[in-house]
Amino acid sequence: MEYTQLGRTGLRVSRIVLGTMNFGPHTDEAGSHTIMDAAQDAGINFFDTANVYGWGPNKGRTEEILGTWFAKGGGRRERTVLATKVFGSMAAEGDTTPNQDRLSALNIRRAVDASLKRLQTDHIDLYQFHHVDRRTPWDEIWQAIDVLIQQGKILYAGSSNHAGWHIAQANETAARRGTFGLVSEQCLYNLAERRAEMEVIPAAQEYGLGVIPWSPLAGGLLGGALRKQTAGGSGGEGVRSTTGRSADALADTAAREQIQRYEDLLAGRGLDPGETALAWLLTRPGVTGPIVGPRIPEQLESALRAVELKLDDELLDSLDEIFPGPGPSPEAFAW
Repeated sequence: MEYTQLGRTGLRVSRIVLGTMNFGPHTDEAGSHTIMDAAQDAGINFFDTANVYGWGPNKGRTEEILGTWFAKGGGRRERTVLATKVFGSMAAEGDTTPNQDRLSALNIRRAVDASLKRLQTDHIDLYQFHHVDRRTPWDEIWQAIDVLIQQGKILYAGSSNHAGWHIAQANETAARRGTFGLVSEQCLYNLAERRAEMEVIPAAQEYGLGVIPWSPLAGGLLGGALRKQTAGGSGGEGVRSTTGRSADALADTAAREQIQRYEDLLAGRGLDPGETALAWLLTRPGVTGPIVGPRIPEQLESALRAVELKLDDELLDSLDEIFPGPGPSPEAFAW
């Protein structure tokens, strides 16, 4: 496994991030523990979750699964850089009591304590804002985070799904307060969705944030979707099934032709599409590591192979031709 610094911090993290969103909804507790053991054995030390994972009436379940895994001991927690998120409502169905979501100081305080209990740990290494809260000023957010850091409940703060100007606003406010500010941004970024290159990633680089791409395979679209359709869509190769967003995208003729060019290019080189998509992200400036969310061990094994895959300049140029980026801001939309 390769490691890198998380943004401008001294924290070293693996270049593959284990996403846990499938733990609970799609993978049971025993299977989730097996995947986490395999990930840690392979050198992955960066695990990502969120308080709402588990979803619906089961939200919080994913953190609980991580908590029972940590409780097994054996240095599992000590070897893990643990990241979770706050924003979404954790209210029970039918409960309309306010202040159970978003980023008020009150909700942040309550949410972190609840996450710590579910995770069976005394601290969270990276506490991330799952979305922008336009109702709460950054001064209030940073006041709450500063208290949590002083209490030892969290070490670093990060953002997710924030625009470039939100990152600037957050860290300028933090600088004015004399605090460290955001150290990471978790954003939608992959070969088929490169709008983050226009402003989000430049802002992250300017302010020293590590970029953590989510949905690196575009919901399975970049994981051999057409090849899998031809093979019958069994999912036995560790590639996501061609359903949902992936199937919707392939219904578009232009998108289908684009993916066909992508798969043909890689087939000619004997490369796996999913592994190549992950390896491409590892070549991008500012990227710490993509989040992979395996449901089964084979999907984790495929992600691990991506770290060893080196893409030459000719292939990178060909990928840019198939999936052109938006270009820098403001030149992308002005002179």
